[in-house]
Amino acid sequence: MSTWYEKLAEYFPIEEMKSEEHMKLLLKEKGDIYHKDESPKHVLMYVETEDFVFVDYLFVSREARGEGMGKNLLMKLKRKGKPIILEVEPIDYKDTDTKKRQRFYNREGFKHAKSIGYRRRSLATNKVTELEILYWTPDDEDEHSIYEKMCHTYEMIHTYKDEHLYGESYEEVDEVLTLNHNQSQKS
Repeated sequence: MSTWYEKLAEYFPIEEMKSEEHMKLLLKEKGDIYHKDESPKHVLMYVETEDFVFVDYLFVSREARGEGMGKNLLMKLKRKGKPIILEVEPIDYKDTDTKKRQRFYNREGFKHAKSIGYRRRSLATNKVTELEILYWTPDDEDEHSIYEKMCHTYEMIHTYKDEHLYGESYEEVDEVLTLNHNQSQKS
């Protein structure tokens, strides 16, 4: 029987994975905002602050796909009445999972934050990965506000004790996240 961490590590690309130590530290030291919700069929790691929810990892086992579990987990988060933000890999047509994932979030009413650029170097592989920011809001929040919440998440969660955990630091937030103002007016 796999642990919750092994399930995530098998499913998500290494570039997107925090170390197990990092996640356990967040659960222990940031337990007021960093949460784990799991069953034999799913693992959901998320951040909940006063004004938003950030989905760090959502995994539903292959056997349970199509049972509406992902939808129900998101419904539970939507009922909190706060914007929900998450990162996804851009669609890679060779990898059908990326397409399915994006289609799923689309169906659930998530929008792609077109004005937010997000490029992160993995400390595990040194590879720079470009991710897309998806968001859902109960009251039509603008992308500038989503950008600020994402910066907050990057500084508070993604880079938490990075030097201690990985022996080096992640890039500064303004090197990783960018906001294109021209783009945000159009959406």
